[in-house]
Amino acid sequence: MNFPADLKYTKDHEWVKINNNEATVGITDFAQRELGDIVYVDISTLGEQVEREAVFGTVEAVKTVSDLFMPLSGEVTEMNKDIDSAPESVNKDPYGAGWMIKIKISNPDEIKDLLSAEEYKKLIGA
Repeated sequence: MNFPADLKYTKDHEWVKINNNEATVGITDFAQRELGDIVYVDISTLGEQVEREAVFGTVEAVKTVSDLFMPLSGEVTEMNKDIDSAPESVNKDPYGAGWMIKIKISNPDEIKDLLSAEEYKKLIGA
């Protein structure tokens, strides 16, 4: 499994790429493997302020539906429209084409609570 060292992670299996006061968010390689074939991603929080650990959407796989949890408080400024027509990109490229949302971070202090790649690997036993 792949866990890029330049990303931050959550205990809920989201990854976060921070660029100044903006962050790109998706689910980890581990999460997409656990879910299996992803068939639909539903994000209905575009333009909304969402608090850390609140649900910002859902991901539907062949066998289950799973909530997506906000890694940092902020406004959802963009969603990946490409995953509407190609949800399988979350399975094929979770850290690239399979990204889910971009947020404007409202509380930068929360970044310190995210996990490093090494801490995330320990969490999942990798």
